[in-house]
Amino acid sequence: MTEQHPRGTEGHPLETDEQRRAAGMRVRREVLGDAHVDRAVAGVTPFTADFQDFITRVAWGDLWQRPGLDRRQRSMLTLAITASLRHWDEFALHVKAAVHNGLTDEEIAEVCLHTAVYAGVPAANHALAVAKPILAELRAQG
Repeated sequence: MTEQHPRGTEGHPLETDEQRRAAGMRVRREVLGDAHVDRAVAGVTPFTADFQDFITRVAWGDLWQRPGLDRRQRSMLTLAITASLRHWDEFALHVKAAVHNGLTDEEIAEVCLHTAVYAGVPAANHALAVAKPILAELRAQG
């Protein structure tokens, strides 16, 4: 038996975990790229399997598909939050995703500047330092 969507969100088109997992994997690949997702999937172990399933269904199958914000907006929020919390590996990953979602270098710099006021100058300074070589590499790749 397939589990029903626990929140009972009215009008949510994905009602089963299986549907959310499949849709989540599609969105995850669209935002993060096949290479990253393939590495993550290849690294799944019995210890990490439940977590990978959870983020695929919930983060990507639910949250990133909600109609209230578009992917550009979600990328901006994700950059600000990961920088604020100093989760630098996730921040770096989402710099690439943000570019893929259409953010410009200038918009990413603005997110970092905004973060400086609300989360602290050291976090924003480090975020800029992390983003700079990633953006340069992405621009060099075309």
